[in-house]
Formats: sequence, C-alpha cells, structure tokens
Amino acid sequence: MRQLKPVNVVIAGGGWVGLTMAKEIASRTSLSVVVLERGHSWKEQYATGMDELDFAFRYRMMQNIAEETSTHRHSLKSSAAPIRQYGSFNPGTGVGGAGEHWAAISYRYPPEQFTLAAFLQNRFGKARLPEGLAVQDWGVTYDQLEPYYWSAEQLMGVGGKAGNLNGKKIDGGNVFEGPRSHEYPLPPHKQTYLTTEFEKAVRGLGYHPYPIPAATLSRTYTNPDGVTRPACAYCGYCTRFGCMIGAKAQPSNTLLPVLQKKKNFELRTGCWVRRVIHRDGKAEALSYIDAVGQETVQPADIVIVASWTLNNSRLLYLSKIGEPYDPATGKGTLGRNLTHQVGVQTRMFTDKTLNGFMGAGALGMGIGDYDWNQGIEAFPGVLRGGNIRAMGSGEGPISSFGAIPQGTAKSDWGSQWKKAALAWHDKTTNIVSEADHLSYRDHYLDLDPTYADKFGDPLQRMTLDWTDHERAQGAMLAQIHNQIAKAMDMRTGGATRWLDKYTVTNYQSTHVNGGAIMGTSPDTSVVNPWMQHWQMPNLWVMGASAFPQNSSGNPTLTILAVTLRGADGLIDKYLKRPGALL
Repeated sequence: MRQLKPVNVVIAGGGWVGLTMAKEIASRTSLSVVVLERGHSWKEQYATGMDELDFAFRYRMMQNIAEETSTHRHSLKSSAAPIRQYGSFNPGTGVGGAGEHWAAISYRYPPEQFTLAAFLQNRFGKARLPEGLAVQDWGVTYDQLEPYYWSAEQLMGVGGKAGNLNGKKIDGGNVFEGPRSHEYPLPPHKQTYLTTEFEKAVRGLGYHPYPIPAATLSRTYTNPDGVTRPACAYCGYCTRFGCMIGAKAQPSNTLLPVLQKKKNFELRTGCWVRRVIHRDGKAEALSYIDAVGQETVQPADIVIVASWTLNNSRLLYLSKIGEPYDPATGKGTLGRNLTHQVGVQTRMFTDKTLNGFMGAGALGMGIGDYDWNQGIEAFPGVLRGGNIRAMGSGEGPISSFGAIPQGTAKSDWGSQWKKAALAWHDKTTNIVSEADHLSYRDHYLDLDPTYADKFGDPLQRMTLDWTDHERAQGAMLAQIHNQIAKAMDMRTGGATRWLDKYTVTNYQSTHVNGGAIMGTSPDTSVVNPWMQHWQMPNLWVMGASAFPQNSSGNPTLTILAVTLRGADGLIDKYLKRPGALL
C-alpha cells in the first residue's frame, strides 16, 4: 500500500459536486485540494465522437457495469438480482460524471419541497397520507437556497423566462414556480415547430406554457468566473453526449477552466475510491486503487464524498460510517429514503414533418398546471403532480427510426414494418412528464449479501417498487397527455411507460436520490443542512444522496445550490471554528 503526503482536502468524485466544491475551496482559500475521479477525461473526444451507436446505444460515457453495478428487489421478501444492462438509470463516469452527458434541463424545486412533511400533513391531514410514507423536511428552506439557485444559474448560463419575479406572476414564464430574485441570466431558446404547436394547444386549453429552463446556451455567454462559452448550434447531440462546441454547461467547460489555473488544485484520474479511512470520529483519508492498480492512501484534514447517489451511500457502508437503516424498526439512517422519479411518456403521430433532428437537450415547452400541488384536486389519491412538456431535444437517426402507429404493421420487423417506419419517420414525437417521487419506509439501500464488484466488495442493493400513489400519478398525467395531443390534432400510440412494477430495464431518468439524506437531527438523517456528517465533523457527503425525497424535473440545479451552500458552510464557518455546524 502506498501512503501519500497529506493534503488539506481530498474529494471523491470529479462531477458537478466534486469540482464545484474544489473550485470554491481552491479559489477562496489557500488549502490544497485533490479530486479523485475513477474515470478519464472525455473532452478531447467530443469534437470527433458524435457516434450515436457508440454513445447513445453502447453507453460509452457510463459506468462499466461489468466492474460494478447494483442489485434490485421489489420488497424485503423478494430476492435481489444484479442489474446486468443499462436500463432505468445511466450513471456517468469520467471527469464531469453525468454532468457531461446530461440534457441540461435546469429546474428549481418548489418552496414546499423543502418542508414537504409539514406541507402534506397540513394540506391532507395525517389520516389521508399513505401508510409507510417517509418524507422529511430538509432542514433548509427555499428562501435560504434561492441565492444559491441564482449563483448556479449564472455559473451554467441558464436560459428561460421568469414566471414569478419577486412575487409578481409573469405570463410566459412558469407562474407556479417559487419567487425568483432575478430574471434568468439568458433568454430561452428559439422554439421548434413542435414546441410552438404544443404552446398554442395548451394555451388554448387554458394552461400556462413556459419555456423549459436550459443550460444549453441560447447565445454566447461569459459567467461570473470569466468562462466564455458559445451559443448552441442545435445539433441535437446532447443527451448521452458531451457538447462538441461547449454550449452545454458541463463540469469540464465551466469548472475545470477555473481550476486548472489554481496551483493548489490537483485532479487525479483512474482512481477508484474504496474506503473512507477514519478513527475516533474523524475522517483521515481516502483509500483508492490508482490507474496502475496500486492501493493508495491519500490522507487529508477534510474528506468530501461527492460521487453519484448510489456510490455515496455504498462508500459509507463499505467504510462502516453511520448506522445502517432497518426498515423493520425504522431505526438507523444510512440507506433510508431511496427515491427515483415517476416518468410517463405518450407517443404521438402527425401527418406533418417535424424536423426532429434539430434541437438542444433542454429545448422545450412545458406547463406546470399539474405539477407539484397544482391541479391534483380532481384526481383522488394523488398527493403530488408532475411537469408536462414537449421537447425539441434533437432526434438521432437511429433512435428516431421505427416508431409507427399501433396496428400499422403485423410485427416490429420485416418489409411491412420497414415501409411503415420510413413513412412515419420524422412524423412522431412524445409528450413527456416527470413527477415527484415520495419516499417510503420500505424503500432503501443496503449492501447485497451475495453479489460483489471486481474487487470483491459487496454491491449496493436497492429495495424499491411503485405504489398506488405513483400509479395514480401516472394515470393523471397520461390523461392530460391525451387531452393535449387531441388539441394538437395528433393521434396517440398509448403511454409507453407505465407503473405496474418498478423495472430496471426501462429508462426512467438518472435522477436517483436518497441514502445519505440531510435533516435537522442525527436520529433521522446522515448529514446536517450544511452537508456535514453528523458523526464526523470533517467529513462532508454531497450530492443528490442527501435529498429526502425527489421533486419533479431534473435535480442538477438543486444539487448545485445545496453544494454551493455547503461550500459556504465549510469555508465561512467550519474553517474558522472546526467542529459540528449549527
């Protein structure tokens, strides 16, 4: 085992969270900062790597599940099996992590999400809430996070239209959003034929359309750190791809340009972190396997765990930090409140050519009339809704081929199917929704007793299934989808994602949350509202693993807001007086 010289700060994970923490610490202090990333840099491949088969279907930018995966079961009585192929989520690897291949949709969470336990009880009464509901308040409010939301939007160059500016509702923006202190840094994207038709249809139905907030630049932009990026070229290669020109906000083009100028920063790739080394209530180092296979220990005064959701919890489990959660008793904190996201997608067909190959990952038009707590009164059993949107994300030639109306061909192969697929190519699209996923007592993470990774360490086990509430959400959203499709004069092909049983084979977003949740008490949470571990004041566990439940929409902006607040806590409070933050 190789023992390295101590540094001030060591960070596990080189994605949005890890590199944001590194930028804040290295820029605002003289502390030495080392980031350990298991993958390599992708940036040099973006200009020549727009291969749809390789990146979109062979998942070039994702973690290698032959080396490490997770297992899944539906309940405590079920047997778990390893996830052997990419399905419901696609965790990224390499410098930038999933922040390199994301679509760049940049929603804020609504104010009530941060005090959801109290909100639901006040609105519905305890007797109407589902048995086993485990939602918790975050320990931080929307008002406290709002300045950090604004900082994150400036960092990435988010474009959109405010719908609630300092309490004033503005038509054309999302009038249901929480109050914003500023207009978006950039205007929204130019809209496509599809999204303008969606906007006209929903406005005619009495809904309130707004452009999807996007971190794919609508024009050339220089952020507060002096990093300049060009405007989006609408090539359509966003989701599962890194941006070839840098228009999409990614850690590699927003954070690394700042960090690479810092002499007190070091990024090490090919470093597979396996343990947090600790003693007597203090984190002392990260242990990892380096790029040549040597076991290495990096001592540090401050240790930050900033990998993807499931990896964060697994690293704490493997390091024996914290009390594992027991769903039978409700005691313990590590692993609790696992959530994903409730997704519904309805296929639509039209006689018009859509030019769907042009677009940007976050270009779209949505409505919030059934999101969060809006519009749900007419749907018994629904406690939280979801966004509804039409996207002009750009369709690849392979992924866009083959969708045909039901009954058009006898099977999904052969000459009849090929003829129909050619006839309907570029005349089909989707209405999509993402809804809140509430946390439940029996949905959690632990270590699998049977399966291990390539090093022999136990895999992370997910215990998760849909409940009647998620099925009610899906039925509500599918009904509204069909109403909108009819108003757009399009025929539907049915809801292509349904919610009978949770499945690991159908993609449902990479928005997996929980496992190391934040809160106001060590009895019910792993980290405090500053993201500091309750039991180890010099250990910080950052990212969506801290979210007690999941809202609708992409969590990245909220992840960054919470990270920036955590950085303030570490720099402005902890460094001045090391110990537990109040």
